[in-house]
Amino acid sequence: MLQRFLATMERKLLWRLLAENFRSQWPWYALGIIAMVAVAGATAASAWIMNDIVRSLGPGTPKSEVYMVAFSVAMIFAVRGTATYLQSVFMAKAGNAIVATQQRRMYDRMLKQGLSFYSSQGTGDLLLSFTQAAQSARNVIDTIVAAFMRDLLTLVGLIWVMFAQQPVLSSISFIAIPFATIAMQRLTRLIRDVVSRELTSISRIMEVVNETTTGIRVIKAFALEDRMAETMGYTIGRVEKMSNHIARLQAATMPLMDFLSGFAIAGIMALSATSIFGMHIVTSQGQLMSFLTALIMAYEPARRIASMRLNLETGMLGVELMYGLLDHPITLVEKEDARILPKGPGQIVLRDVTFSYGENDKVLKNLDLTFEAGKTTALVGPSGGGKTTIMNMIMRLYDPVSGSVEIDGTDIRDVTFASLREKISFVGQETFLFKGTVMENLLLGRRGATEEEVIAAAKDANAHDFIMAMPQGYQSNVGENGRNLSGGQRQRLSIARAILRDAPILLLDEATSALDAESEHAIQQALIRLGEGRTTVMIAHRLSSVLRADEVVVIMDGMAVDRGAPKELVARENFFKRAYDLQTDKAV
Repeated sequence: MLQRFLATMERKLLWRLLAENFRSQWPWYALGIIAMVAVAGATAASAWIMNDIVRSLGPGTPKSEVYMVAFSVAMIFAVRGTATYLQSVFMAKAGNAIVATQQRRMYDRMLKQGLSFYSSQGTGDLLLSFTQAAQSARNVIDTIVAAFMRDLLTLVGLIWVMFAQQPVLSSISFIAIPFATIAMQRLTRLIRDVVSRELTSISRIMEVVNETTTGIRVIKAFALEDRMAETMGYTIGRVEKMSNHIARLQAATMPLMDFLSGFAIAGIMALSATSIFGMHIVTSQGQLMSFLTALIMAYEPARRIASMRLNLETGMLGVELMYGLLDHPITLVEKEDARILPKGPGQIVLRDVTFSYGENDKVLKNLDLTFEAGKTTALVGPSGGGKTTIMNMIMRLYDPVSGSVEIDGTDIRDVTFASLREKISFVGQETFLFKGTVMENLLLGRRGATEEEVIAAAKDANAHDFIMAMPQGYQSNVGENGRNLSGGQRQRLSIARAILRDAPILLLDEATSALDAESEHAIQQALIRLGEGRTTVMIAHRLSSVLRADEVVVIMDGMAVDRGAPKELVARENFFKRAYDLQTDKAV
């Protein structure tokens, strides 16, 4: 049966799953298997002793023999109960360790991926991998171990009792097996497709929940509650329908086995009262009782073995999802011999850089660009021109298709991620805060900073006053992604975090976009102080923010079409002057 199953399933995937997890959890599985052997032996013994029970209850049996049989019965069930408990505990320890290990592996794999991975993966699929795929791996292993150790050994032991007590009736009872096998094969073919569609729908449920939590303001503002409820209701309905279908298919194994077992037992009981060639099939009532007990007890392990394929079909879909994530190629790889980025003034050079998110759409086109060390360079231009992509290149969130990005003459592909990003502070237009306190979020800028340094950074970012107005000050909880704060407050904390990092390179992507005029002015003063002696690259659509830059570079269609000091660009006709005139009401 195992060979037939392996012929239809992904054998390499299954063997890989077993090899990886048995190797890491073999002590617990070994103890669990020993307990299963004890369960199987005790179950067979409980059927075998029925012959002694019937015989000991006959008239004239010595009390000592009755006491011995009673003691044996008590010991058999005590051993079985204890072994069943130990089996459950040991298997649970192994299974929980597998789930935890696989979840850690999947998360570590995700952290190693570049941004392109997240743009191609749905949130629902990733959440499904964590909530169900790792659990599926555990269930598959548990199913195989239980079926081929506990259930198979129990069944073998009970069949041995049956043949030892009544060989003729045992042979006749096996007539039902081919019918059960054929029926189970048909059920197996039906269930895999249904389970696959159910997993897809569950993934969609998770996506809708994520959309609701992140876009609740838009949902409320545009009165989209009914639309979202309709979408979720339809998706939940699909999952419910398919779950019911799966339940019907899986439940069909029980009446099928009941039907076949009932007819087998009834037929055997009828045969026990007949004779063949003048010879009675049943030689004693004790043997018949022992045989019938073994036959009835064999029903449960036989049913579990028969339904094993259905359970494995369901579980292997989750295993495929898990290994799909674990085996997904790393989109951004650190070199094996990567070295520490050497200390330097922080000059950044893009040499003939070409980049595209797809196969044909080039975002940057043979771009040559130098950001002078210790100077502030502003990138301006229409949306979609490639400004943010340039920053992503500097942080090595993407690698160029061709060309190179260098810091102080070193290709950043040759250095470690950690040493590169230690040199960079970043403030983006999409501020992100982790769930926790204000202090915990600020310390992410530089672990080990003193409380005085944190407070100084918050003051420089014009954040100290509103922090102190919160109920617990710096120990106040910001909520998930800073939901307890306004957009401007979140952005000021993000700027304070960058100030605390005190890195030689500062990247600002619309860093003051969510601030009012008064706060923006205060932050601009802080950023000017922060930028002194640092290589600063900034993107700002408010051109008033870039007038203090040492140089402005106009980026359009992935190319640097103009550059110069702000006053120089305003003095001649170009994109910067037109945009500046529009924002200062000087356009004709």
